[in-house]
Amino acid sequence: MQYARTVRGSTLVERSKEYVQAARVIGVRAAAHHASATCCPTCSGRCWCSRPSRSATAIIIEATLSFLGVGVPPTSPSLGTLIRVGNDFLFSGEWWITIFPGAVLVLIALSVNLLGDWLRDALQSPVAPGDH
Repeated sequence: MQYARTVRGSTLVERSKEYVQAARVIGVRAAAHHASATCCPTCSGRCWCSRPSRSATAIIIEATLSFLGVGVPPTSPSLGTLIRVGNDFLFSGEWWITIFPGAVLVLIALSVNLLGDWLRDALQSPVAPGDH
């Protein structure tokens, strides 16, 4: 559903741009085909940029569910399970059992979000002044 909203919003923005309106004005028979052929590559960049942040959210949700005990089975390795098990030893002097999986979870979410920011910057086409 979220991808459909992103694609629809991007397509509506691209459809109102000058090159699509120019194609309609000069009488291109397949203006809709022209619009879809040029809008799809432009919109795909926006969809690719939204994937990493949603992946980071999914990783955090899985860790949260595993921490609460309703995620993956306890025999499967999960950062949430490691944090939950280490939580019992937190005040007994063995704090690293909880801190290291928590730090790894934060680093994974941060790196995936930074990847998404880099991808957005790389796929964003700069427009020079006067180039419309």
